[in-house]
Amino acid sequence: MQFGVARRHPLVARLGADAYDADHRISIYNGVRVNFARRLGGSGFPLRLLIYNIRYAAGTGPAFHLPLPGAGYLRSKRRVLDEITNFIRREDPDLVGLIEVDTGSVRSGFVNQAEYIAKHLGHYTVYECKYGAASLNNQLPIVRKQGNAILAAPRVNGERFHYFPTGIKRLIIEMELDDVCVFLVHLSIKYRHRQEQLRHLHDLVLAAQKPVVVAGDFNTFSGTNELYLFMRATGLRSANVSSLASFPARFPRFELDFVLVSREIDLIDFHVPEVLHSDHRPVVCDFQVLTLTEITQRGERTGIPLLA
Repeated sequence: MQFGVARRHPLVARLGADAYDADHRISIYNGVRVNFARRLGGSGFPLRLLIYNIRYAAGTGPAFHLPLPGAGYLRSKRRVLDEITNFIRREDPDLVGLIEVDTGSVRSGFVNQAEYIAKHLGHYTVYECKYGAASLNNQLPIVRKQGNAILAAPRVNGERFHYFPTGIKRLIIEMELDDVCVFLVHLSIKYRHRQEQLRHLHDLVLAAQKPVVVAGDFNTFSGTNELYLFMRATGLRSANVSSLASFPARFPRFELDFVLVSREIDLIDFHVPEVLHSDHRPVVCDFQVLTLTEITQRGERTGIPLLA
């Protein structure tokens, strides 16, 4: 086993670890080894979350709309999938939320894109079709293989699939880690349906027994303005404090892709990489769950109990 600065995890380098072994996801802090895979989601340990709407690895540019507008949705390119995979590998996330993945249709050459990316990252993945069980979309070729996925560094037990009562895209993936619960969503393009979906999501967040991260493509073209009441009601806040836009990828104007976190989560960094593998840009959030001692201390300083 070799350790060296050249192989540091981005977070390890930023937080000043002595060394990092990428193959075994072990870092050394002041001579003490810390296994990221075993401690994924554990209090006091930093995590990197990457959210990316990859549009089925169909690519971008004028050719996407030839010979007819939207025709590119029927084509997937292995080159684009490899570019996405290599980009994610360079970011070296602990958790990945993928929106619009092909789970093995004729479009992708029967390649499950979630499994393909996970295999090359050495991650475990859970995925599901994004339409409700009773939806006619589950009977249609190609469309029935359209889903969302979460990739995680270790194998974790605690994934659940929920479904919104309204909208076409209904899937909610919940993944429960040691000390944090992550919800991945792709909200409706219709405002009324989005509001009903947010109400349902509100109930799931309040029922969680751990600090919460809600992330995904929210399709909110007015940004956080539309999410204000939802965030107030749930106690969540946006990790994107600068309101960086993520859509469209070439000249971003809209903040569609969000990472919302509860008060027990400390934000370390948030950025939107300038890559053009999809019509969305990815968002990357570095965070850590506060320990009970840190939560208590911050509550005492501010006079506001974080666990209230």
